[in-house]
Amino acid sequence: MQVRVGLGVDLHPWSDDADRDLVLGGVRFPEGRGLAGHSDADAVAHACADALLGAAGLGDIGQHFPDTDPAWAGADSVALLAEATRRVRAEGWEPGNVDCSVVLDAPRLAPVRREMADRLTAAVGAPVTVTGRRTEGIGALGRGEGVAAFAVAVVTRPTGDGAP
Repeated sequence: MQVRVGLGVDLHPWSDDADRDLVLGGVRFPEGRGLAGHSDADAVAHACADALLGAAGLGDIGQHFPDTDPAWAGADSVALLAEATRRVRAEGWEPGNVDCSVVLDAPRLAPVRREMADRLTAAVGAPVTVTGRRTEGIGALGRGEGVAAFAVAVVTRPTGDGAP
């Protein structure tokens, strides 16, 4: 069996649009401002998609869903994650799991972490876990300039001939 690991990283600045919702892990947060981006700017879903695509050797989310294509404007990033996963499976890879760590000071993720994980897990068809990290005031994220998400994914594929 072949096993591969992929790393996904996504960063988004806060939006100046007061009407833009914050979406992380497919969950809409009623308080605060949203993130700037072409789609719904869900950094968590984007990092997970990048990790899966990278593990399968399929590039990154920007290659599959470019921000220059109007078709993806305002897109639901969990739907993009599901489509990225479909493309990974189409190449013969099976997601094993995805783990995502989100770096931000607010809002607090703990109250909705299970809901985020459930939505992402449903999109991937394999376990997805989400954890949060505070910035401790360090750097651009500590100054409240945006949100970062880091994800790692494992994918597997049978070799067919017993060879590694």
